Amino acid sequence: MEPETIPEAQLRALPTGTITFLFSDIEGSTRRWEQHLHEMKLAVARHDALMRAAIEPHRGYIFKTVGDAFCAAFPTAPDALAAAVACQRVLQNEDFSSVDDLRVRMALHTGHADERDADYFGPTVNRVARLLSLGHGGQVLASETTRVLLQNELPADMSFLDLGIHRLKDLNEAEHVFQLVATGLATEFAPLNSVDELPNNLPLQITSLRGRDDDVAKLKELIEGQRLVTLFGAGGVGKTRLALQVGAETMDRYPDGVWFIEFAPIADPEL
Repeated sequence: MEPETIPEAQLRALPTGTITFLFSDIEGSTRRWEQHLHEMKLAVARHDALMRAAIEPHRGYIFKTVGDAFCAAFPTAPDALAAAVACQRVLQNEDFSSVDDLRVRMALHTGHADERDADYFGPTVNRVARLLSLGHGGQVLASETTRVLLQNELPADMSFLDLGIHRLKDLNEAEHVFQLVATGLATEFAPLNSVDELPNNLPLQITSLRGRDDDVAKLKELIEGQRLVTLFGAGGVGKTRLALQVGAETMDRYPDGVWFIEFAPIADPEL
């Protein structure tokens, strides 16, 4: 699905420098689309309207929407926090019973990002996307960087719950993760979908995977419908690293875990 085009007036006001990002998506949306096609069209349209109405008054700039995912940038962390809380409160008060409820997970992270053609790029954007993947519907997660910026700015009815340090789905990156606790928001959730919490033996990598987003997306699509997918190519092109990354990003789909079995040391062809 093509990202939404941003109006020219909004392009001129995109935040620059140190930016706080708010990313969100609907939990379990694929299943709901399959079971409630007509109702989901109406529910997602209402979700989109509510998200916009909560984000824009807090100086938020929605620079991308893909499916039911929102990507917004804010000039300050308090603005992003206020928008996240407003979004969750209004969504929780809406009747989405026609699609068996609709719960949205959110993540906040602050840092520098490169802006190009009304979009943002760089490690900060990658990290907030990874942070979002840890969460559950109704949950608002924040990175250590954002929490520090907010520690003296929190309203009286808000606090942060320390969820510990978790390895993100990049195999080499860890993040100190905090959950926002606020009046009117849910507080009890399952353990985070981190590499540390889900069953696996994926080895820690010393480098991040760069420039392979298309390959990762294609491989994830293939394994959705196939029992066996084989990668082949010359030695050293990154087959193993690619497979490990896809395993990390999809392990929350497999209750029994994702497991890496190393065949390279086996010298006996009979084995």
